[in-house]
Amino acid sequence: MHDIRAIRDNPEAFVAGWSSRGVDDAADVVARILALDVELRAAQTRGQDALAKRNAASKAIGAAMGKKDMAEADRLKAEVEALKGEIAAAGETEAAKGAELRDLLAGLKNLAAADVPDGEDENDNVEVLKWGEPRTTGPAKDHADLGEALGLLDFEAAAKMSGSRFAVLKGQLARLERAIGQFMLDMQTDKNGYLEVNPPYLVKDDAMFGTGQLPKFHEDLFLAERGELILPDAISDMRVAINAALDVALEDGIDQARLQFAEEPKVDLADNPDRRWLIPTAEVSLTNLVREQILSEDEVAQPMRLTALTPCFRAEAGSAGRDTRGLIRQHQFSKVEMVSICRPEDSEAEHERMTGCAEAVLQALELPYRKVLLCKGDMGFSAQKTYDLEVWLPSQNTYREISSCSNCGDFQARRMDARFKRAGEKKTEYLHTLNGSGLAVGRTLVAVMENYQREDGTIAVPAALQPYMGGLKTVGVASN
Repeated sequence: MHDIRAIRDNPEAFVAGWSSRGVDDAADVVARILALDVELRAAQTRGQDALAKRNAASKAIGAAMGKKDMAEADRLKAEVEALKGEIAAAGETEAAKGAELRDLLAGLKNLAAADVPDGEDENDNVEVLKWGEPRTTGPAKDHADLGEALGLLDFEAAAKMSGSRFAVLKGQLARLERAIGQFMLDMQTDKNGYLEVNPPYLVKDDAMFGTGQLPKFHEDLFLAERGELILPDAISDMRVAINAALDVALEDGIDQARLQFAEEPKVDLADNPDRRWLIPTAEVSLTNLVREQILSEDEVAQPMRLTALTPCFRAEAGSAGRDTRGLIRQHQFSKVEMVSICRPEDSEAEHERMTGCAEAVLQALELPYRKVLLCKGDMGFSAQKTYDLEVWLPSQNTYREISSCSNCGDFQARRMDARFKRAGEKKTEYLHTLNGSGLAVGRTLVAVMENYQREDGTIAVPAALQPYMGGLKTVGVASN
């Protein structure tokens, strides 16, 4: 969310900032924001002025009646009634303009930090470093082929029960995935000082709004709503019945009414107490732990560091045709998430530290990777600066994203109303929030399978994971 006062004071900076992040009509957007702001404040002023006049007139009524001046009292009563109408009208305008302004601001991306490079997409990202030597010689099988050949990875069974972009892992491969998650969680808690949290996987609208998933990206989410199950046949019968009723009840607009009803239902983002969203990442649950709170400075004198290993659920609405085979882009996957809550002056250093914590996992697993600074056009909605870590995949002969670490500044904190108060100060300030993958478990499994594959189709277990595997050194053999 954005500070309307900052936009009011320096609109040119927001035009430039949003233009650099792909908002084509940024000048028009800012002009509309400023116009709504003027209308909103004018309505507030009209309401306040009318309220003051009504209060004065109400007092004057008593004085007039005390003087037996009934004519004046009647005139004042009429004035009060008229002012009540003005107050109500001003209130309606204020509510309407305020809602329109909030909705407009809620759909606009965070501004990029000053050191973020310009650019439109991943081709304009800047490589910061490389670590490790990629395997570039010899045949490299795809992880899906490796897993299926071992009989430990089953996409067909998953598709029968859940559809595409799901997988069933079995035996040693299932244990390897569990080992990876546990290893990463232990690293973030034992070595890097993150507090382990077991958060909810289902959250309300406000939580998704706070971290920036709603309202703009609802198509990428899975929705869970309590209520009566309506099967397709029942929906069809209901449409026939309602269209028949329309024929009887209406004379005009029947075709249009039918057309609207025949369309597939859309997600209604109006408040619904029975609705929950499946988290796309534990960032949502962890960051919202400070929503609508005012922390003391002591509580964030050192950054608050939280981590969780959770399942994540993504509809992948914008990725049709991409990575349809294998474990790279699944609807359900596990991830170790890191979240930091801190003072504004600490967020830049905390961002570097968080990214280093994710890098340490790749280094411990001896997986080659590169670190990339995302350009303005490739960053996520809530981020003001993002590093991606991309792990080497031999079968694709390229690096693929395995972690994204972002500093969101005060953008999410404003949406959540998460603040802190400095010692001796009366005013509050918005916190800064950061999030990063430490790492995505499924993609780490892919990287381990491909980088540690052997010519006989088995997979060596990295030394760091062997204690989590009961000493098992190779996946794909009966015992070793």
